[in-house]
Amino acid sequence: MTFPEIIGKKRDGESLTREEIARFVRGAGNGGLAGEQLAALLMAICIRGMTAEETAWLTEEMLQSGEMWHLADAVPEAVDKHSTGGIGDTVSLIFAPLMAAVGVPIAMMAGRGLGHSQGTLDKLEAIPGFRVGWDRGGMLDLLERCGAAVVAQTDDIAPADRTLYALRDITATVPSLPLIVGSIMSKKLALGAGTLSLDVKCGSGAFRKTLPEAKELAEALRSVARSAGVACEAVITEMDQPLGPALGTACEVRQAIEIIEGRGSAPLREVTLRLAEEALVLRGRDRTSARADLEKALDDGSAAVAWEAFVRAHCGNPDPDLLARPRRVVDVLAEGPGRLTAVDGEDLGRAAVEVGAGRRRLDEVIDYGGGIEVLVRLGDPIEPGQPLARVLLGERPVDEPAVIDKVREAFTLAHDAPEQPPLVYGTPELT
Repeated sequence: MTFPEIIGKKRDGESLTREEIARFVRGAGNGGLAGEQLAALLMAICIRGMTAEETAWLTEEMLQSGEMWHLADAVPEAVDKHSTGGIGDTVSLIFAPLMAAVGVPIAMMAGRGLGHSQGTLDKLEAIPGFRVGWDRGGMLDLLERCGAAVVAQTDDIAPADRTLYALRDITATVPSLPLIVGSIMSKKLALGAGTLSLDVKCGSGAFRKTLPEAKELAEALRSVARSAGVACEAVITEMDQPLGPALGTACEVRQAIEIIEGRGSAPLREVTLRLAEEALVLRGRDRTSARADLEKALDDGSAAVAWEAFVRAHCGNPDPDLLARPRRVVDVLAEGPGRLTAVDGEDLGRAAVEVGAGRRRLDEVIDYGGGIEVLVRLGDPIEPGQPLARVLLGERPVDEPAVIDKVREAFTLAHDAPEQPPLVYGTPELT
């Protein structure tokens, strides 16, 4: 069967064989298939879906296409963490030094911006000198020196995923469940930590908009991890509005530093603590004492010390005054009164991408000074002329009026107070 016939087979809703999926993965990894053909099958999968068996085959083929680091063999106690992506989701930047501060090594193979969400690696690279390119030996050295390592996917780890990840970002195929599972779990299993904490986002700013969709993804990710022998828990968290107030790169680093120093956004702090708590419970700690230890680390300066060690070990300069700042800041004002009843998180995320926090093309450079700061939360009373958000304009040329309009239109006001979603829905069994 030719590859166009394989595309047509999935286009028509049929299941693919393992060998057909393997041809797709090999072609993405070695350049044997044209980008147009890969994009066509990605779209067919996004529209038609995959069975659980097809998804498992896709994950396994992507995993086996490259090298595996078997981190648990070298550092059995190491923990990995992953978020399925949202806006204002600065958790990973806080999670890494926080876990190190309570004596648990943390190792993550993180990603760049995808769709309307901002990527952990792009945020960390806003720190002057911060290096994300490390091999297995380099990661082990980072764990030895500072207890936390956040690295980029190497050319030899799941090489097909690197190609498909970039194509998904520019072909509107990011939300597909089998593609999300295959991408996340191929990298996580290739890294090979023995413990994995998953943050599955749910809401307007997430790739999975509804609770049933988020639950489906959480169960799928957790099942793949546990089947591979990884101690794993998935926590579903709310993303109907930005988790933290900043959407961008340098501005999110500043936000992370505030939390690490015992200040900052209460929702961002709480979600970070809950995910870290779950990770410590997976490592055998008592839940109550785990939570107390984590809160103490944020409040007594231990996490701040760990942050500075983490940044320096990755060759970065921890001085926050060196972070990029916007060239100009524009307030986005409310046109009428009411209560904030809805936030279109995806539109806010895309506006942040427009001003520099993400890439509109594969070769586009991130503008570290660009971003958005959200000043209100669901349920807040709003007066005419009140600032809803600030647009942080960097050096990237943008259509300022269009961006400002997009940001303003992302906020919905009404007379009645909305029903507040829970910040943390819990594990799939509790939803």
